[in-house]
Amino acid sequence: MAILVFAVLVLALIIIPGIRIINQYERGVVLRLGKYSRTLDPGFRVIIPYLDKMHKIDIRTITMDIPKQEVITRDNVTVNVDAVVYARVIDAKKATLEIADYRHATATFAQTALRDVTGNFDLDEILSKRDEISSRIREIVDTQVDKWGIDIESVKLQNIELPSDMKRAMAKQAEAERERRAAIISAEGEKSAAAAVAEAAHMLNNTPGGISIRTLQTLEKISSDPSQKTVILLPTDLTNKK
Repeated sequence: MAILVFAVLVLALIIIPGIRIINQYERGVVLRLGKYSRTLDPGFRVIIPYLDKMHKIDIRTITMDIPKQEVITRDNVTVNVDAVVYARVIDAKKATLEIADYRHATATFAQTALRDVTGNFDLDEILSKRDEISSRIREIVDTQVDKWGIDIESVKLQNIELPSDMKRAMAKQAEAERERRAAIISAEGEKSAAAAVAEAAHMLNNTPGGISIRTLQTLEKISSDPSQKTVILLPTDLTNKK
């Protein structure tokens, strides 16, 4: 009986330390005596204690904020640009064995790619071609980190901060453009109004008695106040007697 209890205790000391629970969003990379052994899927798993060592790798999509980078554009304008990178581990073995810290390495390489790519564009292109720039950065970074078992799902430029003098110049340009458009709209309105008045005058002139009726209507409007005295020179077609 004592031998059985002893055997159970020994077995427990061997098995219990080797029990591992791997979550659905994780993979377990097992090293045996320092050498890669296997990659474990989610669930209840047992490794050999003291001989095996397991590293859990999260395979969910992670976000990496790329801090603000000072970039000199192709037309020599200094801007500050930041971005966010969406990445995911697709090979837990490579992410464990090929790189010490894949998150830090990916973020650092993305910073370099961000400066290099945006520096090849003019300021106007950076403001108008964000998607194209983001795609180029993603391709460059994805090519590099693929050997680490990382997939770059997307890169998004967030903020593009312009120098203060550039902001003021762009604000003045935008204001001038708004004033120009307003002047064009006002001129178009006056043109349309003038055309309508000319057409109405032409119609009145070609209508028998049209001018006389219009004159009488005007007299009626301006004579509504009994205290007001107005001298009117009537057209000859209203005063001449036949």
